[in-house]
Amino acid sequence: TTEAFATYGVLDGNGVVLQPIAAPAEVFPQAGGLKVSTASTALQSLTDAVIYLSSYPFSCTEQISSRILGLTAMKDVLAAFDAEGVPTPKELAASVSADLGVLATRQAGNGGFGFWSHERVSPYASTHAAHAMLRAKAAGFTVNEGVLKRSLEYLRNIERDLGEYPEDARQVVIAYALAVRARAGDVDAKRAAELTRKAGVKKVAVEAMGNLLVVAKRADDKGLTKDLIGELQRRVTETASSAHFVTHYADGAHLILASERRSDAIVLGGLLEAQPTSDLVPKVVRGLLDARRKGRWYTTQENVFVLLALGDYFQAFEKQTPDFVARMWLGNDYAGEVPFKGRDTVTRELEVPMAQLVSHAKDLTIQKQGTGRLYYRIGLDYAPKSLELAARDAGFQVERTYEPIDGPDTVTRDAEGTWHVKAGARVRVKLRMVAPAVRYHVALVDPLPAGFEAINGALAVSEQVPDEDESGSDDDGVLRPLGRGKAKSRSFWWWPRYWYEHQNLRDERVEAFATELWAGVHAYSYVARATTPGTFVVPPTKAEEMYAPETFGRSASTKVIVE
Repeated sequence: TTEAFATYGVLDGNGVVLQPIAAPAEVFPQAGGLKVSTASTALQSLTDAVIYLSSYPFSCTEQISSRILGLTAMKDVLAAFDAEGVPTPKELAASVSADLGVLATRQAGNGGFGFWSHERVSPYASTHAAHAMLRAKAAGFTVNEGVLKRSLEYLRNIERDLGEYPEDARQVVIAYALAVRARAGDVDAKRAAELTRKAGVKKVAVEAMGNLLVVAKRADDKGLTKDLIGELQRRVTETASSAHFVTHYADGAHLILASERRSDAIVLGGLLEAQPTSDLVPKVVRGLLDARRKGRWYTTQENVFVLLALGDYFQAFEKQTPDFVARMWLGNDYAGEVPFKGRDTVTRELEVPMAQLVSHAKDLTIQKQGTGRLYYRIGLDYAPKSLELAARDAGFQVERTYEPIDGPDTVTRDAEGTWHVKAGARVRVKLRMVAPAVRYHVALVDPLPAGFEAINGALAVSEQVPDEDESGSDDDGVLRPLGRGKAKSRSFWWWPRYWYEHQNLRDERVEAFATELWAGVHAYSYVARATTPGTFVVPPTKAEEMYAPETFGRSASTKVIVE
């Protein structure tokens, strides 16, 4: 059984960080150790997200506006990193200018915009279009001033079109409109304060708070800024490496094209405006980058707001071209140095084996000298010697139970928690994993007692695996893997949806993997046969993020007696 912990940080200017290292007690010296990772940017390649926006095949008002926003936001970043596959500066300018022209033709008489024409104005699309024109103008593109003026005037009276919107959707649209107006120099501090205090800050939608931070900062309303940041800190879900805000809308999410990734990005933009030194800023950045799939995010809305926030982050923290040296010491021993010169997205690593830490643990010192920003991760992983481990929640809650298949007396548990299984009996192993927030690249691993053998229903030579019930689900409604038994009669539209994407049934363990795991309770079950009599200590079931193993959880270890 392994455990891992890590701390993350940044160094600006010429700085030094001292991290005390205490070697864990009662661990195997042959396993694990200290790993220090360093990089000069938090912005890994964003090429795929930009290409996705620039080549999106449909052209509603939201998509055109998102393309304008994304290309203008990333102009400096892409030039700095010399990214391949993205539009050239000339192509970018032509694309933005053409899109601005199309956008102007869709404006309604009242200054608003519909998704496809001016016949049915959408408050959200109208705000998004105004935002696009405003950002394009700030980036040096030529914008029709009359169209922009009428658009901003519509935003001043946007509540006239929100009569039937649910309260949380109203908040989001109004806050977005207030933020766009503030960026245009029309700071409506009174309306921002009314919106917050009328609902109560605890009932304001997360992304509304992100946009209201922009208004509060530009209005120099320190009280509102403090209230909003305090509430965001209360609602955030953090791990050692990342931060995320869970959002929920009653029934108006479709009206505002809502998503949790977009909420995170909008909050990041608000924090960069109001409190750029917040510890949450690099964590939200890391969480957003971890959420990419095939180099991008799911929708045009997610991509554009993440790119906007990361573009602002670049301007605030990574405008200087890196030209520095990172040096490290373990105690008084010089561990080495890593030069960073120019833009790249490479991570460099230094490793110290556990045997060296156990013999003489020392403080780790990291020094940065030169221009640019150093990002570091100090990670420690190890394997405890104890065979009796309690359950632990460091990002996941995990439980494991054994259930009988061949009769209630074939699998029992005594008062001390030891499982008794009759030799030859089949056992249904049921795992339950709780994630308090979205997790990425998750591995759920369940070690088998040495006297058990998993039954793989996918093998032609294997016996039939009994299903739990007709639907393959139990009381919590989470679908389980179905065995190779006889096909069930199902409606033509039915298909199994599992939280995992891949599973392995191995000789000594069973594994299930998910690229993206949403917050909630997730269950998994499989069938094993007790093949060998004896008394066996079973290591805990463990869940972890494979690329951030300090985010993990385990069940308690247990004892199984096959009789």
